[in-house]
Amino acid sequence: MNDTSGIRADEWRQIVNSAIQTAIISTDLQGRVRSWNAGAEQILGWTEAEMLGENLARIFPERQQEVLAQEIADARAHGRGGGEEGWRLRKDGTRVWAAGEITPIRDTTGDIVGYVKVLRDRTSQRAAEDALREERLALEILNKAGSALSLETDLEKLVQIVTDAGVGLCGAEFGAFFYNVLNANGESYMLYTISGVPREAFSKFPMPRNTQVFDPTFSGKGIVRSDDITQDPRYGKNAPYRGMPPGHLPVRSYLAVPVISRTGEVLGGLFFGHSRTGVFTERSERGMEALAAEAAVAIDNARLVEAAQREIEERKRAQNALIELNATLEQQVAERTEALKKSEAALRQSQKMDAVGQLTGGIAHDFNNLLQVILANLEILQRTLPADSGRLQRAAAHAMTGARRASTLTQRLLAFARRQPLDPKAIDVNSLVSGMSEMLHRSLGETISVETVRGAGLWTVEADPNELEAAILNLALNARDAMPDGGHLTLETCNAHIDDAYAAVNAEVLPGQYVSISISDTGTGMDADTLAHAFEPFFTTKPAGHGTGLGLSQVYGFVKQSGGHVKIYSEPGEGTTVKIYLPRLTRTSESHEDPVERPLPEGEKETILVVEDDDQVRAVSAEVLGDLGYRILEAPDGPSALRILETERQIDLLFTDVVLPGGLTGADVAAKARELRPTIKVLFTTGYARNAIIHHGRLDKGVQLLTKPFTLTELAEKVRDVLDRTDNAVQTGERA
Repeated sequence: MNDTSGIRADEWRQIVNSAIQTAIISTDLQGRVRSWNAGAEQILGWTEAEMLGENLARIFPERQQEVLAQEIADARAHGRGGGEEGWRLRKDGTRVWAAGEITPIRDTTGDIVGYVKVLRDRTSQRAAEDALREERLALEILNKAGSALSLETDLEKLVQIVTDAGVGLCGAEFGAFFYNVLNANGESYMLYTISGVPREAFSKFPMPRNTQVFDPTFSGKGIVRSDDITQDPRYGKNAPYRGMPPGHLPVRSYLAVPVISRTGEVLGGLFFGHSRTGVFTERSERGMEALAAEAAVAIDNARLVEAAQREIEERKRAQNALIELNATLEQQVAERTEALKKSEAALRQSQKMDAVGQLTGGIAHDFNNLLQVILANLEILQRTLPADSGRLQRAAAHAMTGARRASTLTQRLLAFARRQPLDPKAIDVNSLVSGMSEMLHRSLGETISVETVRGAGLWTVEADPNELEAAILNLALNARDAMPDGGHLTLETCNAHIDDAYAAVNAEVLPGQYVSISISDTGTGMDADTLAHAFEPFFTTKPAGHGTGLGLSQVYGFVKQSGGHVKIYSEPGEGTTVKIYLPRLTRTSESHEDPVERPLPEGEKETILVVEDDDQVRAVSAEVLGDLGYRILEAPDGPSALRILETERQIDLLFTDVVLPGGLTGADVAAKARELRPTIKVLFTTGYARNAIIHHGRLDKGVQLLTKPFTLTELAEKVRDVLDRTDNAVQTGERA
C-alpha cells in the first residue's frame, strides 16, 4: 500500500487543475472562495486571482442568490448540498447550464472548516435536450393541426386552427393569418384570424398593404424572418406612419410565411411577432413552412368543397326556378301582356298628343301672323284717333283687349305644341315658390288655405322662370275651381329619382335625377276618363264661358319642352295631385339680368332691312318703323334680301322672320349678311321656330328674338336695344 499522506500541496494543485471540464472550488464557512481550479476558470471565465475572497454567490443569477446558502445548509446538515441543475452566470454576462453539489471540508478533529463546490457544464446537453423537446413539440403540433385540418371544411375555422398552431409552433406572442376569400359572386376580398391577443388589437387598424415588408409574403416570393424588424432596411418606407401606427402591438421579432396553393396562387400569409428580439430561428422557419404547406392543402380542399356546394345550390335554385316558372308561366304571360298593352297605350297617347301639338302649333303660327297685323293696326288706330272720339276710342280698346286675349291663347297653344320660345335660367325652385306665396294667397281667396313644404337640399333646375310661375299658378287656379266651397292646397318641393322601370311605361320620360313640384288639393277630383283627356287642348270640365281648356295643355307643353315630366294623380271625391318633374341641373349656368324698362325710343335715321314673307305683316312693320324715324328697306324672301344686302350702301339692322320662302331661312340670311357686313346687327321675329333659332325650344346664347304678335312699344324698344348694343357680335342663330 502506498501512503498518500505524503502528497504535497503543489501536487494536489496539479491534480485538481487537470480536471479542466469540471469546476472545483473551495470556500470558507461563509462561502468566500479559497481556491479556484483551472476547470472553474474554463467554465465560468473568472481567474483564481479575481475570485479569491469573493463570495461564491456571484456565479448565481440575481434572483437565485439564496440557492448557495441553502446548499451550504444542506451540506452542513446532511453532508451534501445542491445536485440540481440550473443556470449559472459567467464573467461576460452569459449563462451556462450546470449541475453540481457542495460537500463540507473537515479538519483532523472532524470540525467543518469549509466547503468544496464541484460544478459540471451541461449547456450542450441542455441545448440538445431542448432541441429534441422542441422537435417533439413541433411534430405534435403539426400532427394535431394536420388531423384537425383534414376534418375541417369551414374556411374560417380552418384558418383559425392554422393560426393557433403557428403561434405554438414558433413561440410567438401573437400571430395573424390574412387570407383571400371568394363571395357568392366570385369577387375576392381579404379576411383575417388572430391568435395570442384579442381581435380588437388588430380590428382598429387597416389591412396590410403591399409594402416592401409585406410584398415578399403576399407575392409568394418567400419567407421573411427578422430578429428586429424595426432595424430592417425595408421597414418604415411608407406613409403615413413610416412604420407601425400608434397603438400597434409591439413587434420586434418578425416571421412571415406565404401560403401557396398547389396551382401557385398565393392564398394568404401567416404573420407572427414577438416583443423581444431574436426569438425566431431557422427551426421556426422550417416548422412554419411545413404548417403553411398543410394549410394550403386544407384551404384548397375547403375551396373545392365550397365550390361543389355552390354548384349544388345553384342547381337547386335553377330547378326551383324552373318549377316556379312552369307553375306561374300563365300568370307571367298575362302580366307581360298587360304591361305591353300599357306601353302601347302610352305610346298611342304620346303620338296623339304629338299630332295634336303639330296641328295646334301650325294654327297658332298662322294666327300669330294675323294677330300681328290686327294688333299693329289697332295700335296705329289708337294713336291717330282724335281725343274727343270717345266711342271710337272705346271700340278700339275693346278690340285691342280681344286681340291680346287671342294672343294669350296662341301662346298657350304654342306651349302645348312645345314651340314657344323659352329663355331657360338656373332656378332655385324653393326661392321661386316662396316668392309666389303672396300671389297664390291673393289669387285663391280666403276660403282656401295654402301650405308650402320646401324640401331640404333641393337641387337646381334649368327652366324659364316666368313659364314655371305661370304653370304653378295655372295649377293653383285649377285647384281653386275644384274646391268651390273652400279647401286646402299644398305646394311641395323635393328631390326625386325616376328609375328605368317607371320610364319604361311612361312615354318621353328619361330616368335620372329630378326636382319634383307637387300641387295637391282637397277638391272634387277626377275620374279615369277625365284624367285620360286632361292634357288635351280645349278639353275642359268647366261650364261654357268659364275656361279655355288650355291651362293644363300649357303646363304639359312647357314641362315637356323643358325636358321634364308631368303626372296627375286623382280620384273622385279624394282631391288631385299634379306633379311636375324638372331635370336636375348638373352644370353651372350663367346669371341673367332682368331687362330694364326703357321709354319709347325713336330712330336716328338708321337703315333697317325688313325681311317678311307675309305682305301685311311686312307692310305694317315697315310703316311702324318708318314712323319711328328709321329708313326702311323691304324684302319678301331670302334671295331678295341678299340682293339688297349686296347692293345697298348702308344697312344697320337686319329684321327678319325665321321661316322664309325661297330656300333660305332667316338664319341663313343672317349668316350671309355677316359675311358681307361684319358689323351688321340682327333681330329675329317669329310666331314659332323649330330648329333655326330655338334649338330644342331654347334660345341660343346671345340671339335677339321678338316673338309675334308684338306691340309697337315692344318693337320700338327691341329695335333700339339691338342697335344700341356696343358689341360687334352678330348672332346668326348657329350654335358655336
